Amino acid sequence: MSIWSKIVGGSLGYAVGGPIGALIGVISGHALDKVIETHSDKSVTLTIALVALGAKMAKADGVVSRQEINAFKRVFIIDDGDLKNVAKVFDLAKQDTAGYDIYARQVYDLFVDSPVVLENLLWCLSHIARADGAVHAEELKFLQNISRIFKFTLSDFERITGLKADGRHASPYEILGVSPDADMETIQNRYKSLALDNHPDRLIAQGIPKEMIKGIEDKMAEINNAMNEIKRIHVSTPHGKD
Repeated sequence: MSIWSKIVGGSLGYAVGGPIGALIGVISGHALDKVIETHSDKSVTLTIALVALGAKMAKADGVVSRQEINAFKRVFIIDDGDLKNVAKVFDLAKQDTAGYDIYARQVYDLFVDSPVVLENLLWCLSHIARADGAVHAEELKFLQNISRIFKFTLSDFERITGLKADGRHASPYEILGVSPDADMETIQNRYKSLALDNHPDRLIAQGIPKEMIKGIEDKMAEINNAMNEIKRIHVSTPHGKD
């Protein structure tokens, strides 16, 4: 069963309140107190949260570019038959008077024990923001505020999004979350830890829908590129410095 079949069919394992629950209720056609409880699946909540926060980010920026739409489809696989449902959630969230911080805090409360899920949600949003070649000031502010709500530090933000506080690209060391002075064994261990944390089976077990896994491959590609760049630096300069 696809994630959107669960949403439209009202097939949730728990009732969800708040703004995310309201969107689920509209899409499923069920009042929140009549949501069918058949199995536990937080992936539905995360799906709605990604679409809703994507809509809020688009509203903050004021423009939804074709590149951003394509990037969204890249981080979240959408079948043609589900596009209308995604568009409905997007439009409802964009029109909602509630601020994006309310959505973000609800997601944080639900996934506080699964920080890697919060990391991947933030990464997806940053990937969409970067799709048109430039992260605009309002998008950067949006991402930084989401990061703070998720209780991430500045170094966490740089590692997850690949962006520095001023919007410049983070260094390969920052993307791996290691010091430029770290030895290769430490860096390799950090790389292996990130690869393990982002393994598809582990992510799905923590609530990330399988439709998001393809996008996470792009995240791992960025981590791999950072690791390869660090190896190149260490080969050319034995102490890892230019």
